[in-house]
Amino acid sequence: MNKTLTQSLGASLCAALLLIGCGEGDHEHAEDGSHPPAAEAEAEHGHGTGGEKLTHFTDRTELFVEFQQLVVGEESAFAAHLTTLSDFKALTAGKVTVRLSGRGHPDEVFSVDGSSQPGIFRPEVTPKHAGDRDLTIEVVTPGFSVTHELGPYTVYPDRKAAEAEPAPHDDEGISFTKEQQWKVDFATAEVVTRPIHTTVNATGVLRARPDGEAQITAVAAGQVQPAGAFPRLGQRVKKGELLAYLVPRMGGDTDLATLRAAASKARLEHALASQESARMESLYRDEAVPEKRLLAARAAAAAARAELSAAQQRLGQYGGAGGGIPVRAPVAGTIADVRVSPGAFAQEGALLFHIADRSTLWLELRVAESDAARLARPTGAAFRVAGDEQSTEIIPGKNGQLIAVGGVVDAVTRTVPVVFEFSAAGRHLPIGMAVQAQVFAGGARDAVAIPASSVLDEGGMNVVFVMTGGESFERRQVRLGAREGDWVEVLDGLTPGQRVVSRGAYLVKLASTGTAQIGHGHAH
Repeated sequence: MNKTLTQSLGASLCAALLLIGCGEGDHEHAEDGSHPPAAEAEAEHGHGTGGEKLTHFTDRTELFVEFQQLVVGEESAFAAHLTTLSDFKALTAGKVTVRLSGRGHPDEVFSVDGSSQPGIFRPEVTPKHAGDRDLTIEVVTPGFSVTHELGPYTVYPDRKAAEAEPAPHDDEGISFTKEQQWKVDFATAEVVTRPIHTTVNATGVLRARPDGEAQITAVAAGQVQPAGAFPRLGQRVKKGELLAYLVPRMGGDTDLATLRAAASKARLEHALASQESARMESLYRDEAVPEKRLLAARAAAAAARAELSAAQQRLGQYGGAGGGIPVRAPVAGTIADVRVSPGAFAQEGALLFHIADRSTLWLELRVAESDAARLARPTGAAFRVAGDEQSTEIIPGKNGQLIAVGGVVDAVTRTVPVVFEFSAAGRHLPIGMAVQAQVFAGGARDAVAIPASSVLDEGGMNVVFVMTGGESFERRQVRLGAREGDWVEVLDGLTPGQRVVSRGAYLVKLASTGTAQIGHGHAH
């Protein structure tokens, strides 16, 4: 990509972020349609001297709140930005209550029912008692209730006392407003300490178990006829279930009329032989015939019975009561492929149906020979398929098992096979799909870790964006260790408890190139 095109794309993305931040309704206007003066707007929106900015998380919500210093008898308009952590979108409905409590004074409660715009709630607080007070913000929605405990906060007796306090510094760093965050694919994640395995990278393919897959072919050339409802793609079938009939093609001068005549002739000959056998039985009991005659009659009756059975079977293959050669499911599973339609002609050996049990699959991996020595006893694996944001972990004894580790290096690919079996119930994982995987080469150890999606590669440097406030971020270079599934170990640069951008990091990086222009898209 040439320099001019790169600059053009960067400018386009910056413009997009600017539009997100300064869309309709993001700024209030005067009656004549003009913007209010900057100083007036900043004071009204909670950005003036003495403005407070607090960020707090619960297990369900993130609160970013802005308000003026609290002074007895003076109204302070809160701008509480609430984000639901399940999707990192704006909270659209609920009741927000600001509570001042403790320090020997009665509780003071200020509420607002509903947001002024999605995600932003504006309770108005007018304190009556000075001193240090415990500040909490309670959120009640139809689905849940949470309390953000913001700790002790000073309520000043008058404006002079408030102004005597040093003004808090504005958040430094990269500005990316809540309105911008809510409109894009954005999320943050906490830096945690969690078990991380030493891993070896591998490529692989998803397969059905050898005893959980069957490809049903035509045993003879013939026409495929339905046995009730014709099998369809995705249908669940049981082992032994009748799928269809295969009516073989007639050879030579044989036709259906000839087969029917042969069956009638065999039926008649069987009846006559049976009568003769019964007559010989009676004569033998009367000692009128020798035993040799009786044995001959019995043999003739048995031969006639066999001929009748064969004639009936031949006739049944071409439209008799059985409808042809029955085609049954040799395994239980899901029909993964249907290669014929009702009434179609199939050549001998042609594939008719493909059945696979997808509830339990095999993960067949290939590990480079340079890493094979580290895989004497693999303890699990993690893999990701294209289009899936989350990895799937295989933990022997929990949701899978190790089947085998190959002992021979493939002469062409210079890899060693490693096979795991795992439960895939409830997941749509097509058989034959290629995967990228990591094989766990040993036991787990506790390590500082973040989602792998948090890391950006900037010219060979690993970079993350650390959340320093609800709308401010800091670029941080990190040193990484082992990767396990969706998580990567951080050896240096982060500490547990911090939060990093796990989705949308590139947009924050882009915002860092034009902070002054992009950062004012506020609706406070």
